[in-house]
Amino acid sequence: MRVMIQLRPSPDLVAAVTDPARAASTADVADNLPGVELDTAFTPVAVPRPVPAAGGDPLSLNQPLDFSLAPEDASVLVRGTISDDELAARVTLLPTLRPDVVGVFSDPVIESSPTCGGDAPVGDWHDVERLLNVAGLHAEGLDGAGVALAVLDTGVNAAHAARVLGRTVTVDAPRCWSPPGVAGRPGEFEVDHGTMCAFDALIAAPQATLLDLPVLLSTRPGGSAMDGLLSDAVAAFAHLRGVLDAQPAETRALVATNSWGSFSPEWDFPVGHPGNYSDNAAHPFNLMVAALDRAGADVLFAAGNCGRECPDGRCAYPSRPIVGANSHPKALSIGGVDVNGERVGYSSQGPGRLTARKPDVCAYTHFAGSRAFGEHEPDSGTSAAAPVAAGLVAAVRTRWPAARLSPAQLRALLRRTAEDRSEVGFDYDYGYGTVDPAAVLAALDRRARSAA
Repeated sequence: MRVMIQLRPSPDLVAAVTDPARAASTADVADNLPGVELDTAFTPVAVPRPVPAAGGDPLSLNQPLDFSLAPEDASVLVRGTISDDELAARVTLLPTLRPDVVGVFSDPVIESSPTCGGDAPVGDWHDVERLLNVAGLHAEGLDGAGVALAVLDTGVNAAHAARVLGRTVTVDAPRCWSPPGVAGRPGEFEVDHGTMCAFDALIAAPQATLLDLPVLLSTRPGGSAMDGLLSDAVAAFAHLRGVLDAQPAETRALVATNSWGSFSPEWDFPVGHPGNYSDNAAHPFNLMVAALDRAGADVLFAAGNCGRECPDGRCAYPSRPIVGANSHPKALSIGGVDVNGERVGYSSQGPGRLTARKPDVCAYTHFAGSRAFGEHEPDSGTSAAAPVAAGLVAAVRTRWPAARLSPAQLRALLRRTAEDRSEVGFDYDYGYGTVDPAAVLAALDRRARSAA
């Protein structure tokens, strides 16, 4: 089983891992772990320590947290493989044999959420443009200019997206990141799922600057172009934390869109095990999501394609398929509707596992758009809905950086202004409803006038 191992080495080694000017290797921080075959190609990642802002349980998902990367506080993550034989015993023994071992966590396969079913597109991206009130957003100067829009997926082909959009697409190569062993230049990957996600985000925020993070292109043996390991996402989020910290605090704006998730409990520890990912707020990646939110980033995840009417064939959770970070309270979980406002049958229903009220809202999907999969194939799945919503968030961030409107406040605004699709308010099919950009603009205008 592939695992992530959380260590607390000496403060000087932690400092070496957190310092971008120094190069700490796996061998520097973790040698001779019994029963573990370490992945020496994986660069160790610093995991910040959560500190309750007002005292209390550091693993609570519902209170403000600070996150410390100070050498005396932070820990370090490495990855490796433990034999499936006597797995539970080996995992239990590690912290006993090595006092610097904090914990051993699952490193599940993560996969994108592409098209389910063979239905033809419903409308096209110009319908989405109209429904997102893009003209109204741009009239208010909300077009994504100056906003970093991170696409964590299979890599982006910016030239293809630009041709279909009929606009220039900007990729900031120095702020991009790739997993170890992934060949290719930022913005120049094969046209695939990641290009679709970038295109869909740029519908509302065409002036945003793309950050290309191909986390699903892991070169692990047996992997495909549509899956990766969660440890790569941990490293990608650590990179984004550095990008965010480098921005001026008063204009900080970074949106991260994630159209992927874990489909099966097979590669996870059981629920209740301390190394579990799906239901465990203390898993390192779930902590990284909370830390990035606290630093001022907007994090969006696709709700997934495990809806009861049309589940993806990979869906293996017997119930509650919105798992792990896709159900994190500090992230927006996005379900899917078509351009007629009808929920698509593959959009996963709640309750979520880390927090019950998921998905948060729905956005548009199953429309003719990027042509990433062919001239007549739709941009589909909640994989399309999440970046459509991320583009709206990036547009808002043009003039409303995190210092002016925190990620938590923006999440609340999107929920409050959503167009309700039921008679009872929140429900597990649509969340709080479909995103309503006109209502968002009106709410922002009221907020600006009240602050004047």
